[in-house]
Amino acid sequence: MTEGKKYTAAAARVDRTKLYDVQEAVALVRSAAYAKFNETLEVALRLGVDPKHADQMVRGTVVLPHGTGVTIRVAVVASGEKVREAEDAGADVVGGDDLVAKIQGGYLDFEALVATPDMMKSLGRLGKVLGPRGLMPNPKAGTVTFDVGKAVKELKAGKIEFRVDKTAIVHCPVGKMSFDDKSLVENAEALISAIQKAKPSAAKGKYVKSIFLGSTMGPSVPVDPAVADKLVGRTA
Repeated sequence: MTEGKKYTAAAARVDRTKLYDVQEAVALVRSAAYAKFNETLEVALRLGVDPKHADQMVRGTVVLPHGTGVTIRVAVVASGEKVREAEDAGADVVGGDDLVAKIQGGYLDFEALVATPDMMKSLGRLGKVLGPRGLMPNPKAGTVTFDVGKAVKELKAGKIEFRVDKTAIVHCPVGKMSFDDKSLVENAEALISAIQKAKPSAAKGKYVKSIFLGSTMGPSVPVDPAVADKLVGRTA
């Protein structure tokens, strides 16, 4: 297959015996990217936690300094003056119980959902619809809040949520390959730093075991896990 040959040629650029810094990794990912579409830069971290234990769950949010390169549609379930606040902040869809009913009827034309705490009772019955899609508002993600204006603006600006999966891996997109190297480096470092800061107190031993950067179709590039500690030290 032609694509197989392209991937093999791209992978040959990566020295598997070396651990790169983020700037080197971004440059290498770019040089190895071969797809004809605007690929996404993705970051994956393998953590030294056991996600089966609630006290070792790693979850949080980070606003990428240069956004994700993707325009997302934000819906807000609110009432009273919070409806206008959400609209003024740039929410794409705003409503109360009418929007809840619309979602229950199958409307899912949005990538993020914000709700005020008083409306969560109405949204609760939609757990089976929203939960599997990662759309259920959550206080830890900042999507259950009375400050709906701030929540909408952050989501529009490039706020992403990260969460460790059952294999102890966090995997997130951090921008498009059309971004310049500096923007991709700063976005990747922002995510890595946020995950390092989210280290659970119950986690023992080495926390960040490995870090890889890669484009949608390209080979992954290993990054030195020590970068995580250095970034937190630099921003502390």
